[in-house]
Amino acid sequence: MLDNGRRAGRPITLDGSALHPTDIAALAERTAYPAAPDPKAFARAEESWETARRLAATGRVYGRSTGVGANRTEDVGAADADHGLRLLRSHAGAIGDPLPAREVRAMLAVRANQLLAGGAGLNPAVITSLLDALDAGAHPVVNEHGAVGTGDLAALAQTGLALAGEHPWHCAPGGRAPAPIALDNNDALALISSNALTLGQSALALDELRRLLAASLPVAALSLLAVGGSWEPFAEPVLLARPHPGSAAAATRLRTLSGIPPRPTPPLGRIQDPYGFRCIPQIHGPALDAADTLDGVLTIEVNAAAENPLISIEDQAAYHHGNFYAAHAALALDTFRLAVLQTARLSTARLAALSEPDFTRLRPFLGDAAPASSGVMILEYAAGAALGEMRAVSHPASLGHAVLSRGVEEQASFASLGARQTLRACTYYRQILACELVAAVRALRMRSLEPDPGLPLATAFTLAADALDPRMEDRPLTDDVAVASGLLDGMAGL
Repeated sequence: MLDNGRRAGRPITLDGSALHPTDIAALAERTAYPAAPDPKAFARAEESWETARRLAATGRVYGRSTGVGANRTEDVGAADADHGLRLLRSHAGAIGDPLPAREVRAMLAVRANQLLAGGAGLNPAVITSLLDALDAGAHPVVNEHGAVGTGDLAALAQTGLALAGEHPWHCAPGGRAPAPIALDNNDALALISSNALTLGQSALALDELRRLLAASLPVAALSLLAVGGSWEPFAEPVLLARPHPGSAAAATRLRTLSGIPPRPTPPLGRIQDPYGFRCIPQIHGPALDAADTLDGVLTIEVNAAAENPLISIEDQAAYHHGNFYAAHAALALDTFRLAVLQTARLSTARLAALSEPDFTRLRPFLGDAAPASSGVMILEYAAGAALGEMRAVSHPASLGHAVLSRGVEEQASFASLGARQTLRACTYYRQILACELVAAVRALRMRSLEPDPGLPLATAFTLAADALDPRMEDRPLTDDVAVASGLLDGMAGL
């Protein structure tokens, strides 16, 4: 990733129809750059703009020739040339801390692509400016709070004012902000009528949590090896008997990681392991399925012409509607967080098992030979604290309620809150998995166990063992967990 405004990685062409959440993450993280917009899509956006201007000049079109919200019944005269800028200025009242660059860049990518879907009726110069900003490493200063899941009005109004030259930009070293462009009454609502920030943040969270879910399986497999657990629960006949796709995928990957056949031989003298090991497919699987569901929802949303009103080129009409209401995203985000939370609970259960001599045949808490050694005892507390934080942000945001704009907008999805909660869940989940990884590697070292050479799990163990401090005496484990946290992304692809 480059911080000096230069291009990095692969080009991604935006055309309003084929952007994927992984593309958004790449554009946001600057591992890819935006290519020139698809010419056909750009021509459609131009035609949509011209259509919108004609419709607003000859009839009543919400937000263009009228006010917005409860002011929708008030007409705006053609001579009131400042109405659009006044709307942006009034709505650019986001509050809270400025958002990180990658979250704002994700918003810019989503909004540019949505505009290329051709339903906004917005000045196509906005698309060019948004893509220029992405290419140059610039983003407007956007504050955290200002949306309830019915459009990211405040964030996009700040963006609009930045495009007009009235709001600050943040530029990477060597980067530059786009030159100011003129926006008129037809451009203000058309720009801000979108959930682009929510969708961009959701794409970033999905991208990271997918990696962590992938990393959690080699971590779990190392823990299973450390306690001498059974592979019987991951047998192919078990999963075929209850064929949920995510559960089958989790079990197959666990077997592949450790070179286990589809019908493993049960261990002698052991009937079954605790849930932390035995139920990995059944608890990890729903998270994989929920990730796929969220991926599908986001893919539709980031390629949608969801602006209100919809400017239909084919019908030469402006359709007023509720496509800005983000219930699909809110519910998919809530489901995804709750599903990932279950896998985090399972990780803490395995961490507890690694501290138990009945499973490891080692001293309690993987302590060394010193009397009453505490070993990894504190990691259970640390992981439990992170799990508590993760539980708090997993509360369904869609349970929220708001009545706004003099009662005209009497419902809210709170998808915007759900996106921020999902981003925060990434941090806590990573910490929990890192605690388990530190304990699993320590237990394997103490038992002089390693996965068979040549297996993906052996690669995972070597990656961790080479990076983690081998000392067994009681000492602070903060740095160990930090190192393990950084290893998880590399384990995701094994």
